[in-house]
Amino acid sequence: MEQYEPDRLSPAQVAAMRRSFRNGRAALTRRSLLRASAGGALVAGGLGALTGCGIPAAGKTAGGVSADDYSAKEKTVNFSNWTEYMDVDESEKHHPTLDAFTKRTGIKVKYTEDINDNVEFFGKIKPQLAAGQDTGRDIIVLTDWLAGRLIRLGWVQKLDASNLPHAFANLAEQFRTPDWDPGRAYSYPWQGISTVIAYNKKALDGVEVKSVSDMLDNPKLKGRVGFLSEMRDSIGMTLLDMGKDPAKFTDDDFDAATARLQKAVDKGQIRRFSGNDYTADLTSGDFAACIAWAGDVVQLKADSPDIDFIIPDSGYITSTDNMLIPNKARHKTNAERLMDYYYEPEPAAELAAYINYVCPVDGVKPYLAKIDESAADNPLIIPDAAMAAKSHAFRSLSQKEETAYEEKFAKLTGA
Repeated sequence: MEQYEPDRLSPAQVAAMRRSFRNGRAALTRRSLLRASAGGALVAGGLGALTGCGIPAAGKTAGGVSADDYSAKEKTVNFSNWTEYMDVDESEKHHPTLDAFTKRTGIKVKYTEDINDNVEFFGKIKPQLAAGQDTGRDIIVLTDWLAGRLIRLGWVQKLDASNLPHAFANLAEQFRTPDWDPGRAYSYPWQGISTVIAYNKKALDGVEVKSVSDMLDNPKLKGRVGFLSEMRDSIGMTLLDMGKDPAKFTDDDFDAATARLQKAVDKGQIRRFSGNDYTADLTSGDFAACIAWAGDVVQLKADSPDIDFIIPDSGYITSTDNMLIPNKARHKTNAERLMDYYYEPEPAAELAAYINYVCPVDGVKPYLAKIDESAADNPLIIPDAAMAAKSHAFRSLSQKEETAYEEKFAKLTGA
């Protein structure tokens, strides 16, 4: 089990987090750019608190520490999630799927949109978890790399499979065996996040883009190519293009991918590394092609006939945001019932129709088609077998690797 120690971040890691707070997934809401306006406050407050962490080491931690389960007596569950990551009705005051769950089970859901960024949220809950205390939350949603860290620290509870029959049966194959939680003993995906190549047809003006190599090597695209400021996405897509497996790469492989991108930077092929603000460059045509997040592409395609995407033959990177139950949660059984509910096809379809990210639930397509046929036919929301087969995860990193890789990536991007 990983030993917990106070976080002492390297300058490169701090720079990476600042990029994320300003422009990356930390700067996003799930369907808009609203979070970007809060970026400065997060950098000034959340990051400073994290890097100046004065929390004493907690010593050896026990894994999967449960509290007395009050689920039977207290018909409630406390659910912390990212902003704009749940269906809402036209009044924007109610969440239809949560209301339906409460009506069926009698369990009231206290739903809080208090996750703006993985690192900032980790800093918020870390003191209680390190001290073996209740965080006041029964479900938290974290991106795979941080979910894996909490599992290694022993700060989340092992799930009771008997309370998760739909989740066990309906979890899509591509999400079943992440290296950080094989067999999903501690987590289930809330949604998947795919990284693809997006392009502007008008800006390409007949130039063909089918791969990362096309983006990096075609002189007709000089100065009109964009990559993401998130290391795992840009390096992962480059590794795939080079025939390397992002789940198994070595230090030499990482260095080769970095050198490949550096060459493109040096010759002016890459216009810039960006966070979610790539959407403006892509729409305007300043980017003819770029590495993009599929959830954005769904929305951009709906707004502009010039925007489209491709999945390279070499594959694409997929990550997940995951539901976990922290140690000492008071309502574990209720939490598991809610997690399982979202693996029933009907509520899963309602959620997918609203948020447009990759649905991790098998069998949802016919239910989604009744709500939105175009969404059901969109492989960025419901991957078909061919697309799912091209999905690759970026492997878990040790703290040493994380520091070294972020330092190298920061030099590449000029951060």
